[in-house]
Amino acid sequence: MASWRFEAIGTQWEIETTEPLPESARAAVMAEIDRFDREWSRFRADSEVVRLGREGGGFASADARPMLDAYRGLSAATGGAVNPLVADSLDALGYDAEYSLVPGEPVRAPADWEQDVSWTDTDVAASAPALIDVGALGKGRLVDLVAAVLAAVPGDLVVDAGGDIRVRGSGVRIGLEHPYDPTKAIGVVDVHDQALCASAINRRAWGSGLHHVLDARTGMPVRTWAATWAWAPEAMTADAVATALFFDGGVELAAMWNVEWVRMSTDGRVQRSPGCPAELFVAAGASHPSGRN
Repeated sequence: MASWRFEAIGTQWEIETTEPLPESARAAVMAEIDRFDREWSRFRADSEVVRLGREGGGFASADARPMLDAYRGLSAATGGAVNPLVADSLDALGYDAEYSLVPGEPVRAPADWEQDVSWTDTDVAASAPALIDVGALGKGRLVDLVAAVLAAVPGDLVVDAGGDIRVRGSGVRIGLEHPYDPTKAIGVVDVHDQALCASAINRRAWGSGLHHVLDARTGMPVRTWAATWAWAPEAMTADAVATALFFDGGVELAAMWNVEWVRMSTDGRVQRSPGCPAELFVAAGASHPSGRN
């Protein structure tokens, strides 16, 4: 497999193909990533969502319907714990556009976010200034978009954006990284013609116990689960369920969306879905010796 590595949207990407990608394909990938970033990144001052956060209004995007429909499902399943207006909550704890990482007082996201944000097949609008954060599923959505850009490229394809992975073709064997020791794995899985997305509290962590997976109802990081993995045909769906699994209702949502999963608690317990394809090195429900509170 030929490999192309680059940095984009604050994460490391690797795209593997049977033959090296031509420059035209690489340019198309970078154009799609830049387009998505200019619309949906809360970390760049010129993005459309940052403008909505300052002024309200709206902007055109074909991503609005699939992402915000999924957010509606996430919010309903988790009792409001997952919410696209959690951006101000993240900013309050220091995970802001400047990466200040200086925490202040927690801020709850507005529970009635659907009264402020509306969307159609072609656009999204905010009736008042509202800063949208699509971190619960946005990277998965972008992985799907990049895979679509490369749909005509012959042979096998692996798109990996910092652990959000979509595979086409013969497949790859992937280790499930231990959230407290990146040199270890809690299991392995063969991924064929589907997506695997992971989320963990150690990936974007700072201060004293702060990390990027927040409960929108409290504005504080979750404490029960340390890492999640989810398998689905599309990376956005897997990414969304990987987020939902940090909260009550995530297991039920995964079943509703036909997504298989594994999750590990902060005290080392491992759970899995009934049809989970992974080979785990610890029994489901058992404590892992490297777990901690």
